Amino acid sequence: MSDLTFFEKSKLERLFRMGGGYVLDFTNATFEQFFAEVARVRIYDDVYNGFGGSKANRMRGFWAAANNQIVAQAIEALITYGEQEHCLPDDAELISEGLRIAARLAALPAPVAELDSLTAAMEALDFDVVSQAVREALEKDRPETALDRLHTFVTRFVRNLSEQHGVLVDRNKPLQSLFGEYVKRLREDGHLESDMTERILKSSISVLEAFNDVRNNRSLAHDNPILNHDESLLIFNHISGLIRFLQTLEKRIARDQVAQSWTWDDDEPVPF
Repeated sequence: MSDLTFFEKSKLERLFRMGGGYVLDFTNATFEQFFAEVARVRIYDDVYNGFGGSKANRMRGFWAAANNQIVAQAIEALITYGEQEHCLPDDAELISEGLRIAARLAALPAPVAELDSLTAAMEALDFDVVSQAVREALEKDRPETALDRLHTFVTRFVRNLSEQHGVLVDRNKPLQSLFGEYVKRLREDGHLESDMTERILKSSISVLEAFNDVRNNRSLAHDNPILNHDESLLIFNHISGLIRFLQTLEKRIARDQVAQSWTWDDDEPVPF
């Protein structure tokens, strides 16, 4: 989450001509390409959809979700682009103010996990990096950022596991429904040894359903009242425990599958 102030956002909105949902002269395609190359983010990802789907609202979502250094970099690049394409307002003082805002953000302490690294971690399902970023957001009393990022990761994580186990993945299928089908497949394939483990995982179905509500109504996803730090930390710890267990379980399943593939028939010659 950037440290842009209300007044700085107001100036940037005028500088980048964000009235009516637009940003400078970008089309949807060039807007997406610009952010992919300059900030290494997918501006049309759900994480930037907190204020709506227009280009201006995506920009506001980016300011809310990205760190100071990435936002500063994007502001400078937007000004450079606007000057080259002659689509900035004819206001030298406003342009100078935009550059000063970028310089102020760039001078602030950098976070432990940069957003481009976090984005890569999301794609690679690297929970260690994501967890570090979420913890940092909580420590800086930014639970809205932490919960939104954690929800994005969990959604991708569960979809990936479901696909691995042959569960039909539909983008319109709720997270909790997908997880329920995944747990059912684990049980049917004999990967769960105790009834209690199965019960705990089944109880997580309702937890993930509640997590959807927290993400939609108590985080950056919309203009929401933010959940307090202690409850945000409880949610993070619970979800983290679930993810860590599933990672361990999946590694065990993979090892078992490899071991089974190396089981030799007594009548076959030993391969050495």
